Amino acid sequence: MPTAFAHLFEPLQIRGKQLKNRIMSSGHDTCLPTDNLVNERLIAYQRARAEGGVGLIVLQVAGVHDSARYTSHVLMATDDSCIDGYRQLAEACHAHGTLVLSQLFHPGREIMESADGLLAVAYSASAVPNERFRVMPRALDQAMIDEIVQGYASAARRLHQAGLDGVEVVASHGYLPAQFLNPRVNRRNDGYNGGLEQRLRFLREVLAAIRAATDEQFIVGLRISADERDLDGLDEAQSLAAAEAVQDQLDYLHIVAGTSASLGGAVHIVPPMAIEAAYLAREAGTFKQHLQIPLFVTGRINQPQEAELILARGQADVCGMTRALICDPLMPHKTEHGQVEDVRACIACNQACIGHFHRGLPISCIQHPETGRELQYGTSQPATVRKRIMVAGGGPAGMKAAAVAAARGHEVTLYEAAAQLGGQVLLAQLLPRRSEFGGASTNLQREMQLADVRVVRNTRVDRALVERERPDLVIAATGATPYWPEFERSGELQVVDAWQVLRNQVTVGRSVLVVDWRSDWIGPGIAERLVREGHQVHLAVNGTHCGESLPLYVRDHLAGELHRLGIPITPYARLYGCDDNTVYLLHTASGEPMIFECIDTLVLCLGHQPLDTLADELAGLVEVRRIGDCLAPRTAEEAIHDGLTVAWSL
Repeated sequence: MPTAFAHLFEPLQIRGKQLKNRIMSSGHDTCLPTDNLVNERLIAYQRARAEGGVGLIVLQVAGVHDSARYTSHVLMATDDSCIDGYRQLAEACHAHGTLVLSQLFHPGREIMESADGLLAVAYSASAVPNERFRVMPRALDQAMIDEIVQGYASAARRLHQAGLDGVEVVASHGYLPAQFLNPRVNRRNDGYNGGLEQRLRFLREVLAAIRAATDEQFIVGLRISADERDLDGLDEAQSLAAAEAVQDQLDYLHIVAGTSASLGGAVHIVPPMAIEAAYLAREAGTFKQHLQIPLFVTGRINQPQEAELILARGQADVCGMTRALICDPLMPHKTEHGQVEDVRACIACNQACIGHFHRGLPISCIQHPETGRELQYGTSQPATVRKRIMVAGGGPAGMKAAAVAAARGHEVTLYEAAAQLGGQVLLAQLLPRRSEFGGASTNLQREMQLADVRVVRNTRVDRALVERERPDLVIAATGATPYWPEFERSGELQVVDAWQVLRNQVTVGRSVLVVDWRSDWIGPGIAERLVREGHQVHLAVNGTHCGESLPLYVRDHLAGELHRLGIPITPYARLYGCDDNTVYLLHTASGEPMIFECIDTLVLCLGHQPLDTLADELAGLVEVRRIGDCLAPRTAEEAIHDGLTVAWSL
């Protein structure tokens, strides 16, 4: 064990069971199950993390009552049909020395969707509406409270019977137990409301029923938001008081932040890269000082160094590193064996993890598309015939293709026309609060190095080079350039694109209009950067709202920052034309003109077009496979996935 991580790899005893290290994969939905049951895809996903050395896996939520179906794909533990799948999953993880718990869950009023498209009937402590999902719940009556409490107990019994090591009751993020705890949501006039003890009654009944339904070796934990980060949510003092009061019924407490009830609070469910790493360390330390039981903390702990520091300071006993494990399942193993430089660090882009969940798609990772696809890509297959492969382009697509192809045994040389690898990642990291995105390039370069890829910089691939090198195959990953559409243009108004701004190739005027077709982070990022540099900026978005195509928590945090900066945003806006100092837009719904006057600079954030000439140049000479933006301009996720799939096909 490296002495630099002595605390991270120190075992921990909980109710007679041993965590081999202090690294936890916290409960997170994967959209992998089918028919609300554990399946082979979910087992393979969790097995990969157990094989990678994680000490504790807390499985995604298991619904405890039919009214707990907050999505159409949630796991349910409401009848005995769930037991066999959970047993197989537990055995797969136990084989690698990993403890396995499951979250027990009822969302209360936090209902996202139903299986058939109809609005569900939601239940809560009181008939107080949810802001985010626009749900007006029914107040629970005593009979249904008793039924739900028994549901927690029956679910725990099934999971215990399946061989899991314990359960974690979800009282975080404004879900049902928190709705009873919160005096602004709980407006009952019976024994479940009043002082703290009355508001804790529901949770106490749940914990007592779980303990009665299992045995003394079964771990029972609780997850709670240290602060719901919302005006109407639980604050730190209220959450801490509740935790202190019920700790006698718990084996550990797990703190997070935020609430599902509001857009601003929900950002903290999966905090994006704009939020500081390990940002709940202080709160963890406060809770730790007041508790007599182990304290777990989750909150953008992306690197083993961050976790080690939290543990060394005595701020927590276990660190949730969920996205770090989504990005690199082998992170614990690499760290324990002194290979920290080889860890593929999560960049908190949220694009393929929680971003997929919000679209109802199976979990993955833009940097590691093997995640969620373990049955397909879990074990790398050596190439049957070794080929000499030339990769043209050192962006994400080209680097992933080169790394995977070389790891499979091919002889691979990657050529990059510029001096620096990274492609558009080098531009993305220049936007405000997006510097961490540059880690995608750093990680891919390390993967290539470990796979012995030969890299040649400052060299553009052309027919003459291919004729000299005579590869068996060329992978074209030549990327894209900014798209400039045809539009009515007269006069002397300065028109530039986002790349020119980021590269400091132009001097931007005082009054700026940014037109954004993609509704992603480029237009808002350019607007924010220019405002911070002292420009007067207006953002016009060809969509219903700013950041329409972004993962929700990234979008909402970004929207909050733009609002704080006072940047005006016009939606439904299509560029029509410009003259000396006026820009003409078209409202995409009404067809009416929108006119912006006294503009000095128009910045185009209108997407990209393929840089795709190489395949035609090499026609008749060698086989060429296109990947990434030269195939079709998309995002880094598709580019890296293209790299993986083409390399697997060789």
